[in-house]
Amino acid sequence: MQIAIILSNTPSYSETFFTSKIKGLRDNGAQVTLYCQNKKADFNLCPVVLSPKVSHNPLLQLLYFLKEFVLLMPHLPTVFRYIKLERNERTGLLQIFKNIYLNAHLLKAKLDWLHFGFATMALGSETVAKAIGAKMAVSFRGFDINVYPIKHHNCYKGLWKHVDKVHSISQYLLSKAVAMGLPAETPFAIITPAVQLDNLPLSKAQPSSGNIKIVTIARLNWIKGLDVAIAAMAKLKENDFTFKYYIIGDGDKNYTERYKFMAYELGLNEEVVFCGKLSHHETLEHVSTADLYVQPSLNEGFCNAVLEAQAMGKLTIASNVGGLPENIVDGKTGWLFENLSSESLAKQIAMVFAMDEAYKNTITQNAQKRVKEAFNIEKQQREFVGFYS
Repeated sequence: MQIAIILSNTPSYSETFFTSKIKGLRDNGAQVTLYCQNKKADFNLCPVVLSPKVSHNPLLQLLYFLKEFVLLMPHLPTVFRYIKLERNERTGLLQIFKNIYLNAHLLKAKLDWLHFGFATMALGSETVAKAIGAKMAVSFRGFDINVYPIKHHNCYKGLWKHVDKVHSISQYLLSKAVAMGLPAETPFAIITPAVQLDNLPLSKAQPSSGNIKIVTIARLNWIKGLDVAIAAMAKLKENDFTFKYYIIGDGDKNYTERYKFMAYELGLNEEVVFCGKLSHHETLEHVSTADLYVQPSLNEGFCNAVLEAQAMGKLTIASNVGGLPENIVDGKTGWLFENLSSESLAKQIAMVFAMDEAYKNTITQNAQKRVKEAFNIEKQQREFVGFYS
């Protein structure tokens, strides 16, 4: 079976969702090729085909354009099918020729499946699979369903017409796509993120300092709800909790300044630590010494960080929104708090640390057991092999 996975870049080895998928498919006899805009020098899991170059230099772009069209000459029947399909979609001739160039690497391929790693990556390529005689799959992973359509209404209208099967990391995202127009009868599979348990550091006890260590991993933007968490920390301080709150991640400069100023305004300069972007290994080491992991997001497709925190035996609290209720079993593997409510989060944190150690140990053991059984790499690989069957 010839499977193409379309991403913007080749994944790093810490991006286990894609790397384990590729390994699992290849181990089961599939021929996997990545189609990307950029290739990292150390990537060697499978063949990589780079997309046509785009240059701001008009002369250079013309040369790239002519080269691709010469290489497409042996594939003219496919190109003509593509033009016909696009004309049926009422696409203008100029846009068709632009799309032919941008999709030239795919129009030359002989494939069974064309799988776009994110729904947004299928935009402008909705009819390519039919043109080359392949089936099209697309994945829903969060931003492409939760955020992008807010600014681009009906952006997936063409995709819904041509997709053969969808993969979603949560039932929540699939239901939201159906509400956006995805036909309910479209074949689908829910395949969640998974954890490479052998690669996780062991949970480590904090040196006795009297401070509770709380950690959040999040990009610094509006959807991660960091303002809710920072406000909750202010309420904890008012109630004489001693803690350090570590925020791991970077983001837009405006949001970074906003959150730092908020911490300053609330008198949390000593309590809130902005760590910036850390490597995956450094991030996990931070979590390994945490007393509590908090995910205050306004929306999440599923959230790998929450899954990894539970796998490491960390007490975990997340907002009751999006795919997070599928990630945490409230009161059994962690806790959910009322979305957008800093008061609810502060109360939940206080309640957790008031619980006796035996109960907290039961929660962390439940979480680790569930991750090991339901979110392991081997299970995920089997599910992806079945996805294309």
